[in-house]
Amino acid sequence: MSDSTGSTTQWLTQEAHDRLTAELNHLSTEGRTEIAKRIEAARDEGDLKENGGYHAAKDEQGKMEARIRTLTELLRHAVVGEAPTAHGVVEAGTVVTATILGDDERFLLGSREIVGDDSDIDVYSEQSPLGQAIIGHKIGDTVSYTAPNGKEIAVTIVDVATYTG
Repeated sequence: MSDSTGSTTQWLTQEAHDRLTAELNHLSTEGRTEIAKRIEAARDEGDLKENGGYHAAKDEQGKMEARIRTLTELLRHAVVGEAPTAHGVVEAGTVVTATILGDDERFLLGSREIVGDDSDIDVYSEQSPLGQAIIGHKIGDTVSYTAPNGKEIAVTIVDVATYTG
């Protein structure tokens, strides 16, 4: 799912959208204020070349700003709604059981942001090599994809279920 600018549309549950919006609001306000205070306090300690607290705070600021950019982009292009009802075809937002390298694996196809930090289900992006190979295929189909190491991997779709959170 891409638009004309090359940005990728992501499906999100309402709960995930609300959680990510709250995180973005926090980082953009209190988060930025807090890190600015930490940088200023560390700067007041003196020599910046050997000031570990200053460098750690600047590093954290960079990571926080990157997260803000990621969340802003994700939320700008998100499609919010209920998980698609599974009908035997792999699509973004469905839970897939597939045989990969002889083992059955169960995972959500979609954004890692959907499940949050407290879920133990694996998540694969629909833009990943695996996601691109299986999207649109139905139960019983066998497809293959090229792994990052160059190895060709066969995947058989065993089940497609509705994501329930």
